[in-house]
Amino acid sequence: MATPNVTEVIEQRLPTVIPDLAEPRRIHVVGVGGPGMSAVAIALAGMGHDVSGSDIRERQVLERLRAAGVRVHIGHDRRHVHGCDVVTASTAIPIDLNELDEARRRGIAVTSRAGILAAICARTGALAVAGTHGKTTTSSMLMLMLAAAGRRPGFIIGGDVADVGTGAEWTGSDWFVVEADESDGTHSHLPLVGTVLTNIDRDHLDHFGSFAALVESFSDYLDRVAGPRVVCLDDPVAEPLARRPDCVSYGLHPESRYRVVDVVASEGRQDFAVEHPGGRTQVRLPLRGVHNAVNATGALALAVEIGVDPDVAARALGAFGGVARRFDIRAVDGGATFVDDYAHLPAEIAAVLAAARHSGDGWRRVIAVFQPNRFNRMSEIWRDYAECFADADLVVLTDIYSSGTTPIPGVTGKLVVNAVTEADPTRRVVWMRQREDLIRFLAAEVGEGDVCISMGCGDIASLPDEVVEARMRSGRGSAA
Repeated sequence: MATPNVTEVIEQRLPTVIPDLAEPRRIHVVGVGGPGMSAVAIALAGMGHDVSGSDIRERQVLERLRAAGVRVHIGHDRRHVHGCDVVTASTAIPIDLNELDEARRRGIAVTSRAGILAAICARTGALAVAGTHGKTTTSSMLMLMLAAAGRRPGFIIGGDVADVGTGAEWTGSDWFVVEADESDGTHSHLPLVGTVLTNIDRDHLDHFGSFAALVESFSDYLDRVAGPRVVCLDDPVAEPLARRPDCVSYGLHPESRYRVVDVVASEGRQDFAVEHPGGRTQVRLPLRGVHNAVNATGALALAVEIGVDPDVAARALGAFGGVARRFDIRAVDGGATFVDDYAHLPAEIAAVLAAARHSGDGWRRVIAVFQPNRFNRMSEIWRDYAECFADADLVVLTDIYSSGTTPIPGVTGKLVVNAVTEADPTRRVVWMRQREDLIRFLAAEVGEGDVCISMGCGDIASLPDEVVEARMRSGRGSAA
């Protein structure tokens, strides 16, 4: 008999039960230090629930949770769930964890992150951003537009928003902004009054089984949204959905209802206009990359569709401070710029590198450093990385960061190296399996006028700091 995959087992053990949060509950969050679950815990505490959480080690985010009123335990213990009404955990938590087992043994309601997030959304008017790429940036922009319009939205977003210093808040207002994550099917469970769908790309096929099933899940998702459905017409997979009569289209496409026009990039920002049924709105966006102009337009479209003045929305975009790990300039050292970005899929990488190449910053070379993520993902889509580094002068690739997935024989970072070099034998590609070698190489290679962009969703996030430190030790650096 075939062995069920990890996702299937976790879903059997963690059903998507949607608890009633109308009255204060005692809720325990397993793996509370993770980015998704920490945001959930902060929102639950803000709602007035008695919230505790556990994690395997101390980390910076736990201090923020304690400040929000969450009782945090280091280490997992069966006693942590005693007296609870609800226990929740993400799909990253081991299926045999003692706290989950104890909750089931005691008859305590156990639910997935999707279930608890749906329960939070049910207490307010929830607006979501869905899609493979751009969810965090687009939802952050949408939240700030609503705030500028006096709507006081609560939110759960996948990264810290620079303007407010957090990725989650419960305000008790009638509006709430959330990311509709498809990786574990969360998007299929959220009760929503409006949404943006940015795009649909090949990912999380271990959960859906096929790309066709993934696409179908987004079609079903739109069917369940009660209010405006804003869909990007530029994306070839999402285009048929954007053309549905019950959807509002946006993008660069000339037939978009909210159309991006006259994009001019300079010195890390973009000026453009949005043409829409109400007229033409001018936007000055302090972000690089035309993809971010499109993301901003998607957020603006949904905001306008629910009654926000387009000029108010545009002013909010003009003050947008960005999101952690989205073209995050971490250091300028000896004339070299070091950037960290969450991009880990081919389309995301291509967009980030194009943003650097055409930003107007005048960088001499664009150096791309990519850490592939998840063995199962790489086994399915490694060929898709063949041409996404076209805007890089130098490509540096590492081995795969597992993110808890099981190694697969023959599946290493070398597959991505092969894909890139076979597509363009003239491209300079360097494979660095060992972190120490990677740091040493970049510390010597990156020079004045270069921008070095490290990308991925593993431990690559700390690489800029490590490289700058190595440059300082060698006497090459002069951090500014």
